[in-house]
Amino acid sequence: QVHLVESGGGLVQAGGSLRLSCAASGRSVSSVAMGWFRQALGKEREFVAVDMWGDGSTHYGSPHYADSVKGRFTISRDNAKNTSYLQMNSLKPADTAVYYCAAGSGSSSTWSYDYWGQGTQVTVSS
Repeated sequence: QVHLVESGGGLVQAGGSLRLSCAASGRSVSSVAMGWFRQALGKEREFVAVDMWGDGSTHYGSPHYADSVKGRFTISRDNAKNTSYLQMNSLKPADTAVYYCAAGSGSSSTWSYDYWGQGTQVTVSS
């Protein structure tokens, strides 16, 4: 069993930055893909980034991002701390959502992730 806890959300002005953290406990996640998703009010949960893409393509094992955040967000991890990070720069009001981290198989589909955090709110003001 893996327990995930996100932190680092908050209110920021457009153009600003935030760094989200996802601390894992229960067992090591060093060999498990860590992903970030977000869900805006009234919308479905959507993929943001994963640190080990697992679709068997040439990008297998590399970070993979949604087009909407590519070039602005960076996913990373610290295996010694069992923690995943999402650095978010040049934030836009459209990035406003609850952000969730997840541990699983490295795809962009929510169903492929076995463990989820409780979410952290990110609000970007214009």
